[in-house]
Amino acid sequence: MAEQFDVVVIGGGPGGYAAAIRCAQRGAKAALVEKAEMGGTCLNRGCIPSKALLGSAHFLTLAKHASLMGLEMAGPVRPNWAKMMARKDAIVEGFRKGVTGLVQSNKIAIFAGRGVVSAPGKVRIESAGGAQEIACKTIILATGSAPVQIPIFPFDGQTIISSTEALALSAIPASMVIIGGGVIGCELACVYSTVGCKVTIVEALPQLLPNEDEWVGQVMARELKKIGIESMVAKKVTAVTAQGGKARVSLESGEAIEAEKVLVAVGRKAYCDPETLSALKPEMNGPAIRVNRKMETSVPGVYAIGDLVGTTYLAHGAFAEAEVAAVNATGGSEEVGDYERIPRAVYTFPEVASVGKTERKCQQQGIAVVVGKAPFRANGRSLAHNETIGEVRVLREASSKAIVGVTIVGATATEMISTARAMLGSHEMISEVSFAHPTVTEVLKEAWEDAFGLSLHVPPKAK
Repeated sequence: MAEQFDVVVIGGGPGGYAAAIRCAQRGAKAALVEKAEMGGTCLNRGCIPSKALLGSAHFLTLAKHASLMGLEMAGPVRPNWAKMMARKDAIVEGFRKGVTGLVQSNKIAIFAGRGVVSAPGKVRIESAGGAQEIACKTIILATGSAPVQIPIFPFDGQTIISSTEALALSAIPASMVIIGGGVIGCELACVYSTVGCKVTIVEALPQLLPNEDEWVGQVMARELKKIGIESMVAKKVTAVTAQGGKARVSLESGEAIEAEKVLVAVGRKAYCDPETLSALKPEMNGPAIRVNRKMETSVPGVYAIGDLVGTTYLAHGAFAEAEVAAVNATGGSEEVGDYERIPRAVYTFPEVASVGKTERKCQQQGIAVVVGKAPFRANGRSLAHNETIGEVRVLREASSKAIVGVTIVGATATEMISTARAMLGSHEMISEVSFAHPTVTEVLKEAWEDAFGLSLHVPPKAK
């Protein structure tokens, strides 16, 4: 007889393990099925390994500018790629063990293997040791996503690679073309350029980071150029050919670029096991499973979260959805909040972070806004740390005076954005809020005040 659970979660990524833990905390007998490594893409092939490499690259950048800070180095600082990769692997392994231990400490049964939903309430687990079936009242699907592959130049894992291979290369390539100037492409460009690889980004849309405002893309292209990255925007790739360990990237314009590696970083798409989709037949939204605000699919008793539903493709977005699905799967009633309130973060040099609406989105929706701006170059701590690139922009709705969006480009942007999130919808007179001095977050206050024409340190707008 199949073992019975209240909830079975398929997928051990951020959404999956968070959902399983929350279900257990609410008194449910929960099981978690994972076919590969605990922690999913984020921990093993995404967020954490990329940030570990970016951390090393950031230290290398700081060391190269030591003389500007009045420091004398004995000799040039060089990257040790093997040590960088070993450090990255150790960080990932430590977190993986930590997540596994956390799940086990919540008395959640972990099943290693491919989880297939054969029917509502029934999950088959296939592993090298055979197959078994478990039964449950509710199922939460958290099977994640996969890199988008372009049919005319598929991954070969050697010369034409995805982000998975880019995070595990055994040596620094002499050159790399990155197809896609979004988050993944720009972050990995910073890693590889910093350690000495000649990097070229090719983006089909008119700017880098196309989901952000135009000014963000302009700043990013300018600053990436300073660290040796060439950005080719509004350029369409028509073919990639690989031969003899080299690649040739052909563009619609007739141009061609040769490189040792070609990283295809045009995004990710939702993934679910075909057998599960065939058995459940849920309503779909392209490759993603369609859900309502309660994270319910069209199949009773089946929920879906994270990359699988194609909403944010962010770990913290999956965490938020996991909370809702877990509560509802265990008898509660919650709905997911406003997705615009989920921060967006890019860990490039400089960092980019935003929350709420962009200026472009406001224009598309016919929302008149007043834009408050403040540069990092006028901030005391930013100047002291030689991190003066970028600015903060705060959007205030002209009619209601409520804050509707914040975008930050600059050092510590990804840390500041959570503070900025609390501003959304606020009518509070920021001039009455005290910020510690000197801190980088004072730039956020200056931009907030500037949105109301109250900044003490930003020159008044021309009339």
